[in-house]
Amino acid sequence: MSDDLTNVQRLQHGLDLFLSKDMKAWTDLCAEDVVAEFPFAPEGSPSVIEGRAALYEYLRGYPETIDVRELPTTTMYTTGDPDLVVMEWSVAGTVVRTGNPYAMRYATFVTFRDGEIVTYREYWNPQVFLAALDGQGF
Repeated sequence: MSDDLTNVQRLQHGLDLFLSKDMKAWTDLCAEDVVAEFPFAPEGSPSVIEGRAALYEYLRGYPETIDVRELPTTTMYTTGDPDLVVMEWSVAGTVVRTGNPYAMRYATFVTFRDGEIVTYREYWNPQVFLAALDGQGF
């Protein structure tokens, strides 16, 4: 990616990669020492993942579990810190195994360092997640 992109543009590119189901390219936007936090992760799912390789291992099977087809809403906010972007977004798709609909809203806080994602904190509703996946994680 070009060095002259804003962090909002970098994050938008990440959403495009997510929607195209390219988890490897998405995690390549992250620093080697990235920390991803999922404070409301359901029991049995990690609430903290450290490192780009570990994050890729966590996300690599996501497209085979949840077929995200669209991002109905995406709003990004800049802050007083040029390295922090806050995003409200939603996804719509289908759980591959069950055919159940999947619709989730997220609030995500992303911190960049030298153009790479260094922290990624995502808030979402684990009850909606578990219901869509019939109580099973991915």
